[in-house]
Amino acid sequence: MSHLLDTNIISELIRPSPDPGVQAEVAGLAQIIISVITVEEIRFGLARKPNQRIQQWMDDFLAHQIILPITPEIAEYAGTLRGQLAQQGIVRTQADMLIAATARMNQLILMTRNVKDFSDCGVDTRNPFSA
Repeated sequence: MSHLLDTNIISELIRPSPDPGVQAEVAGLAQIIISVITVEEIRFGLARKPNQRIQQWMDDFLAHQIILPITPEIAEYAGTLRGQLAQQGIVRTQADMLIAATARMNQLILMTRNVKDFSDCGVDTRNPFSA
């Protein structure tokens, strides 16, 4: 099964010395798939705190990846899921629910450091960070 990479995985890859577990897991993927939400989060971070090295790396990286859009079906699933969790007193961000819905609707495993943020979302998760 393919993986959807969360923003924290991409951010880790940018570091001068990325976590070895993350490097190994990503290197073993046939393709890298991310959500448009991840693109927004990364661009926000770069606009807030500009860094030419990271900007160039990201431009090169994004030019060669599969970037999944938010479809009406993904938006519906994310909104419903977020509302159901809120009824249970579980607060989740809109961005995380859109990423979770993208993984669910595309039958992808979500690779993230923040597994807890995606519990009860109906998606399989994988934390590649070294222990």
